[in-house]
Amino acid sequence: MTESQRRGPRRAEAERNDRALLQAARHVLAADGEHASVAAIAAAAGVGIGSLYRRYRTKEELFQRLAELSLDSWNQAAERGLAEDDPWEGLASFIVTCAESGQGSLAPIAGTIEVTEEMQAKSDRSDELLAELVARAHRAGALRPDVTAVDISLLIEQFGRSPALDQLRKQGREDLVEAAAAAHRRVLAIAVDGLRTCHPRPLPGDPPTDRLFTERWAHEAGRSRRTSP
Repeated sequence: MTESQRRGPRRAEAERNDRALLQAARHVLAADGEHASVAAIAAAAGVGIGSLYRRYRTKEELFQRLAELSLDSWNQAAERGLAEDDPWEGLASFIVTCAESGQGSLAPIAGTIEVTEEMQAKSDRSDELLAELVARAHRAGALRPDVTAVDISLLIEQFGRSPALDQLRKQGREDLVEAAAAAHRRVLAIAVDGLRTCHPRPLPGDPPTDRLFTERWAHEAGRSRRTSP
């Protein structure tokens, strides 16, 4: 067997371990927040801590990679939304896709990791794409005029998790998990429908500003960068 042939299986195993680590890290973060431990992540992924540290030198590096992948998913969903002919369907499908894929689940680590240049570039792109989705829906008269891009980001963050679903999974109540997931989809549909222009009652208070993201994601060292995976 050549060296290239020997590397093939090892590379495939490394890629499987990496996917397992990233998925486990997201789940552990959802349960434990910023206190998620490397040991818990490795155990959930079914790999040793040594394997984790061979791929990621620090827990921060692992979380930074998670943030980059989350931003990639956000941007891909936004691009698919913009490709929709119907502006409302494009925006609505974007919101549902992001919420159901757990976008916003990394909020607990906001401010605890340094925002890398790559994260910032992807985040800037996400702002541009969402702004166009919202502007397009406004121009079409489909989105109520007092809804902003920040409102949409916050809605996605709120629905990126289901407390009932999380609790049932912790309890091992697999008999109720699907019912909770269906209920979450139903409530999300109600919330998205509330964005339509057919609702005459104005939204309460002033529109939220981007500071709700910039201030949370500012690193302890004082960086004022925004990212919203």
